[in-house]
Parts: sequence; structure tokens; C-alpha cells
Amino acid sequence: MSACVPDRATDPNHTSRDHQPHSPPPPPSPHRRFRVVGADVSASIAVFLIALPLSLGIALATGAPLQAGLVAAAVGGLVAGRLGGCPLQVSGPAAGLTVVTADLIHRYGWRTTCAVTVLAGTVQLALGCVRVARTALAVSPAIVHGMLAGIGVTIVVAQVHIVLGGTPESSVLANLRALPVQLTRVHPAAVSMSLLTLALLLLWPRLPGRAGGALRRVPAALVAVAGATATASLAGLTLPRVDLPSWSSHALAGLPEGPVLGIAAAVLTTTLVCSVQSLLGAVAVDKLVAGRTGPSAHVGRSGLDRELLGQGAANIVSGALGGLPVAGVAVRSSANVRAGAVSRNSTMLQGVYTVVAALLMVPVLELIPLASLAALVMAVGIQMVSLHHIRTVTRHREVLVYVVTTLGVVFLGVLEGVAFGVTVAVGVALNRLARTRVTHDEKEGVHHVHVQGQLTFLAVPRLSRILHLVPQRAHVVVELDGSFMDHAAYESLQDWRSSHTARGGSVELTGRRTGVNVPEPGAGSTGAMGPADIPRTPGASLPTRTADAAALCSATASATGCRCRPWTPWRNHRCGSATPAPPAGSEGGTGWAANRSGHQLALGIGAFQRDTAPLVRDELARLAREGQRPTQLFLTCADSRLVTSMITSSGPGDLFVVRNVGNLVPPPGEESGDDSVAAAIEYAVDVLGVGSITVCGHSGCGAMQALLATEPGGTRTPLKRWLRHGLPSLERMADGDRRPARLAGRAPADTVEQLCLTNVVQQLAQLRAHESVARALRNGTLELHGMYFHVGEAQAYLLTEGGDGEVFDHVGAAELSA
Repeated sequence: MSACVPDRATDPNHTSRDHQPHSPPPPPSPHRRFRVVGADVSASIAVFLIALPLSLGIALATGAPLQAGLVAAAVGGLVAGRLGGCPLQVSGPAAGLTVVTADLIHRYGWRTTCAVTVLAGTVQLALGCVRVARTALAVSPAIVHGMLAGIGVTIVVAQVHIVLGGTPESSVLANLRALPVQLTRVHPAAVSMSLLTLALLLLWPRLPGRAGGALRRVPAALVAVAGATATASLAGLTLPRVDLPSWSSHALAGLPEGPVLGIAAAVLTTTLVCSVQSLLGAVAVDKLVAGRTGPSAHVGRSGLDRELLGQGAANIVSGALGGLPVAGVAVRSSANVRAGAVSRNSTMLQGVYTVVAALLMVPVLELIPLASLAALVMAVGIQMVSLHHIRTVTRHREVLVYVVTTLGVVFLGVLEGVAFGVTVAVGVALNRLARTRVTHDEKEGVHHVHVQGQLTFLAVPRLSRILHLVPQRAHVVVELDGSFMDHAAYESLQDWRSSHTARGGSVELTGRRTGVNVPEPGAGSTGAMGPADIPRTPGASLPTRTADAAALCSATASATGCRCRPWTPWRNHRCGSATPAPPAGSEGGTGWAANRSGHQLALGIGAFQRDTAPLVRDELARLAREGQRPTQLFLTCADSRLVTSMITSSGPGDLFVVRNVGNLVPPPGEESGDDSVAAAIEYAVDVLGVGSITVCGHSGCGAMQALLATEPGGTRTPLKRWLRHGLPSLERMADGDRRPARLAGRAPADTVEQLCLTNVVQQLAQLRAHESVARALRNGTLELHGMYFHVGEAQAYLLTEGGDGEVFDHVGAAELSA
């Protein structure tokens, strides 16, 4: 029996209050002062050190004036960084635009190219105003990845000539034809500096040891270019270097000169590549931010229409000032997120640094060998042909679209390649489906969204439009009556689901054809789903996370007939392990209940031995050999509704778990006659060396209700003696001088919830009094965290302490839309 599970009559989780979603956080004050935090400063420096050499290298690859790369980097940071809808995305000259820009310069000259950039920015502004940014997400990922791969191949073939000491031609075929002649005219100094640059790019991120970890904080791109520059200067090598003419002679945009249709096609191509790359980059940044932990994770989700407006404004300014086209850059954006940036200030500071460098560091920049920049850009081009993307499109049966797009971009051009890719993608989709119908209706307060037919990227706009008709906080059943879902549709559906549930709603995904629920987000499915994608026998991979366990459940279902999720309670099993009926003549009394419980336990153990043990045996054997090395002590309540591995997505060896009634931490020195909690804390900190301790409370805690109902005197039962360790929580809650703990910007629903939140805060205070904890905190080797799990909402909250007192905020709040 769990003392923490109250009767239904008193449990708030069995009242309507359980289904009330949390209130949205209060709006920010309109009089916020401009502040630049240290995390933004350090992140901006890291991004600047990456962006500076890449901007020069991309300008070199396009054949534009090298100053144009610096102008685009500065404008991208200042204008797109300030106006864009993705706070942490870093914009500037992008490798994905290299081929387009180089072709424009070759056809129309530099001043007309700048004019095309201005016109493309104007089109982006118009598209942002009519709010069509989400339409870009309907483009098949195979087309986008194929386009980037084709651009990468084109970059590599062109930059090989500069690496060898020559000059590239205007097309891929011309570069390939000229390559044998270029190999006979190799420039040894250029080749040596290129090889040195590539070697540093490859080896620097792999430096071993603690010293290597410290050195790896310096960006590899900066190290590679700086190393080649220093070597060339010290050795006195004679080879082409960066040449930055006076800014007074810098060419600005002029009126476009050329055929109208040609200019229109150029504007369309530039707009397409800039917009798609920036919008997809914004979505990728959101995913990176959502994966972060700690206070810096709370960054608002991107507004795609605003991002398109910001990119358009940046292109207008960059083109007018004689800069390259601007787009969101994945390398710099990921570096910005991983460096801990928390606001758009980091992006803007990077733009400021670029302006300073362009004005004051010209003598230093002119020491850089062109061959080193070419090698740097060539490495970026190689990375654009991603093996991960190839495996993904192959798994989703879209490899034909990828190959056609790539070859079209390489041999015909970006616009033509994308057009061929779209044509093939449409043909493939039409081959898979005849018609997809999405309907929405409401029955008894439940919203039903029914999808009939195959779900591909073509249906994403229609699906997104219907899903956004569903009111917030509603319970939704999405019925997928089809056998195929491609990558774009899958991501769109799961992104909406995450957003809807985070706002207090609930979503159930089902499939009529299969009769079973569709896997949850992250449940091992990565995109397209169909009968051919379901494993027929269990695989050998280890389920080290709850999401992986869900995938293993699906995999095992095919072989064993079990279609129950890993978190399905025994009484709800429908896989041959159902609860047996009482014997004839039995009244279902205590003896029958005991036998039934034993039967359920035996069935559960049998299912584990049959389905799961073969999959985890190797990993558990490794843990048995090496011993446990958990990183966290997780102290929580004994309530049967709290499944620690499920709510933390942890697996064997991750958590050292201590559970008791009320998640209490007796202060040291208490004459309680029970040192089990103190012993566990000492063992976790001093022996296992955990890096953090989390105290987790939950809604509807029976221990807290019992604590509120306790009256002085009476029989001192074991439960009452144990609950005396929670009396300081009662005193803390009654202290009028303290601000009460709040839940995501709202007051607690009732006294029980108030005590549950206060108890987490108080137990953390009592935890700090333990000598082993206090010593580790002084040494900086331990962190303490408070957590609250609302059972009815299936929502976790983390404790943050500040000027407004203790507040439990959403876990995953960064994924909420503005």
C-alpha cells in the first residue's frame, strides 16, 4: 500500500480541478531595461570567431568583393538579429547561397547582383506580410537536403581549383573539364596551406584530455585559418592573400541591367533559397533550444512570419550597402545555442564585432591566404552532403527525389534542380495517394480530427489549418486512417501536439486501420510510417530511455501480439495478460484480490522475461561488470502514479532513486530511528559522486493531505511519526513573511497544492543541512533542483528562485509559441 495515494473522495486529482490547465505566464513589463547578460557576450564572441573567416571564404567562393561578406555578416547580425522572429538564429552570408550568387555575378555583374538581393528582400517582406512562412515547411525535406547537397558538390568542385592554386570556372562541368589541366599546374604553397587548414579543421575538435577540452572551446574554423596565416607569414610563402580595397571604393547596388525574365528568375531563386534556408534554420534552432536544460533554456519559440520579415529587411539593407545575400546560417546558429545564448543580443553583438573588425582589422585580415579560406569553404561544402540526410530520405522512401534534386542543382542550377525535385516529389506523392481528406468535428466536448488517406507534405498546410481550429486546452483525438505518413507531415503533427499539450490540452493519436495508438513523439519513429516500417522481430538495440522502450514495445508487438504501451497499467492490458475473471462462485473478496494481484505480478514478470530481457541483457551485464555510475540522486514520493523512468526518460544506471511517503528529507541529527534517507544521501554524494540531487513532489499527495489533517495528540502511528519531518513545511507555508510558491505564474489551486509546492522548497533546505551535501555545494561539485509533477496534466515543473520568490516553471517552456 502506498500511503501517498488518498481516497477518491479527498484526492484533488479526481475532481474537475485536475483538468484545469495552468494559466499562461504574465506578460513582460513594458518598461524592461536593456540588459546584456554574460552568456550572450560569451556566445557572441564564439559566433564572431566562426563567422569572420567563413564570411570572407564565402565571398571568395562567389567571386564577390571580399568586403561584401563582412557587410552581409554585420547586417545579418544587426538587422536580422534585431527584427527576426528567431532570437538565437545567426544570419549572414550562407554557403547555400554561394552557387546562386556566383552565377548572378558571372551573368550580370556585381552591382546588378546587389540589386537582385534588394528585390529578393522586398519579396520576402511581402511574403512575410501575407503570413505564408509556414508554407515553406510544406517543402519535402528530401528537396531541401538535395538542394543543399547539390550546392555543396558545386562548392567543392569550384574550391578545389583555388586549393590547387588556380582559378575556378563558371560551372561544374567546366570545372571538371579544367581539373586535369589544373593538376599539372599545382601551386605547392597554396596546396600546403590548404592541407594545413583541413588538417586543423579535422583534428582540433578531437583533441584529447582535459587540456584538449579547454582548447576545443576555440572554434576550429578560427584555429585553422589563423594557423595557416601564421605559418604562411612566418615561412615567407608567396601566394595570393586577402585583398580588401578601401571602403571608399566599395561598390554599392545599382539599377538591374539584363533581361527582365532573367532578373525575375534570379530574384525568385534568391528569395527561395534565402527563405527556405532561414525558416528551416529557425525550426532547427527551436529544437536545439528545447534540448537545453537550465535557466538559459527558456527562450521563446520562433515566429516564422516575423523571421521572414527580418530576413527580408536584412537583404534589402545588405544589397543596398553592397553586401552578399543574407540567410540563417546553421553552423553559426548551432554554435550560438550551444554557447549558452539567451537572447537576440548575442546575434546583434556579433554584428557589432564584425563592423569593428571590418574597420580596424584590415591589415590583419589581409595576411590570410586565399587557399586557406577556399579550404575552409570546401570543408563546409563537404558537410552539406550529409550522410545522415541520405539515410533519412532512404528510410522515408524519398531517395529518388533527393538524387534528382541534387543532380539538377549540380548540372542545371538551383532553381532548375528544385523544380525537378518538386516535380518528382509530386509524382511520388501522387503514386502513393489518391486523395487525403482532413475533417474536424466535436462530440460531447471532445474534438475529433480525422485524416483519411495517406499523409504527405502536400497535406501539411491543410492539416495545419484544421489543427489550428482546435481551441486551446481541449481534448483532441486525431484519427489517422492511412498506412503512410512522410517526414514533413510527421514533424508538423508532432510539433503541433507538443505545443497543444504544453498549453494544457491533451491529444490522443489513433489509427483506425490498425486499431492501435500511433507512437508518441520520440517513440522510435522518425518520420514515414507504414506496414513495411514495423519491425517483425525485436532488434538488438538497448532501450536506455522511456521513448526507446516505447519503440521496443511496438517492435515486440509484431512478434508477440502485445500492443500495450510500456506505461499501460495492468488492469488496462489487452494483450493476453488481462486481469482474469473471478472464479465461479467467488465474491471477489480479499483472497481473490490477493490472488489476482499475484497473478498480475507474475504476468508482468513473464512479459519482461519474454519481451524485454533479451533486449536489455547485454546492457545490464555491462552495468553489472562496471558497477553503477548514476549522475543524479532523484528523491521522490512513493506514490504509485509517479513512474520515475517515464517522467525523466531515464534508463538503467541513470538515476539513484530514493522514494518515501511525502518525499521527505529528515534533518541530520533527528532522533527518528530511521537513517535510511541520510544514508542514501551520503552514499550518493560521497561514494557514487552524483552531480545533482532532485527533490520531486507531485499533485494530490496523500502525505500532504494527511499532514494537513493531523491533529495534536492521538495515537503515534508509524505514519504520524514519519510525517513530523513535514511539519517545517507547514510552518513555512503559514509564515506570512514569505512569498508563497507559485506554479507557472499562477497561484496554487488549493491548500493541498500549496503545501505540495512548499514541501519541495522546504525539503531542499533540509537537504542542504546534511554535511556531505553542504561540502559538495561548497566545492561546486553538486547542484540541487526542485521539481513538481502534476499528475492530472502530465506536466513537469522545475523550481526557479528569484526576486518573485519560488516559482515552479514548465519543463519545455521554450517550446511554447509566443
